[in-house]
Amino acid sequence: MTGDLVPVRSAAHGAAALCTVFALWWTAQRRRGAGRARAVLADGVPGGLGGREWPTVAARWWAVLRGRRAWLCLPVAGVLALLGESPLPLVAGALAVPLVGRRLRASERTKERDAWAERVVALCGAVVGELRAGWQPAQALSFAARETGALGAAEAPVLAAARFGGDVPEALRRAARQDGADGLAGMAACWQVAVDGGAGLADGLDRLEAALRDHREQRDRLRAELAGAWATVTVLALLPAAGLALGAALGAHPLRVLLHTPAGLGCLAVGGALEAAGLWWAARIVRGGERA
Repeated sequence: MTGDLVPVRSAAHGAAALCTVFALWWTAQRRRGAGRARAVLADGVPGGLGGREWPTVAARWWAVLRGRRAWLCLPVAGVLALLGESPLPLVAGALAVPLVGRRLRASERTKERDAWAERVVALCGAVVGELRAGWQPAQALSFAARETGALGAAEAPVLAAARFGGDVPEALRRAARQDGADGLAGMAACWQVAVDGGAGLADGLDRLEAALRDHREQRDRLRAELAGAWATVTVLALLPAAGLALGAALGAHPLRVLLHTPAGLGCLAVGGALEAAGLWWAARIVRGGERA
């Protein structure tokens, strides 16, 4: 039995060493690139960072790490491979990288969508303020759009239409197709009514802003109510890891049993499938509540 485990241990150690070497090389390359960037920004003069530059460098490193958080699965898998003396955790970690990356990207898209919706609300309020200060609609829209950045890539067409007498509602409808900018469709409707029917644009945008704020508050309340359900899903996901840690603390060697015995491998496969199915079902229920 011990002789059979020697190749497995050697493979696990070799894979873990390879992951360590890759991590060190990647870190060195990132530091070298950051050093070159600092040298260029400092007019080619190398040297230590000043007190004011540290926050910028820290923010840059944090942005790099945030974009590669999914790759943290590999070091964790390497540690498990060393502890369990098996390459199976490395395989699982490699498979988990795209799944975790997709989940993190979805979370980032949700945050960006919410931030864009906030900018649209701010755009409505800024246009209302400028209109009531006596500015013309085109001028008010141009100033508010540059201040809030709510139009995104469609800012130039919308402002050109407003400045040169183009079809502003249609330009706003096209801008509303961007993810998170749905409120711009309401602004287009208010602009259309004000142009065709002579209604007050400021009053319409004021009501639109109030409606968008109510929608945001309702969404925040719903997310607060579902926070408990998401916490339950997280606890369910961490229970197997807690069980393994408890077994290791009691001296039962659960990783050795799971990774080096036929019964353990069978239990690992069945348990992993049931865990994945349970998490998928629980997350589906919670997301159904969010959509409703």
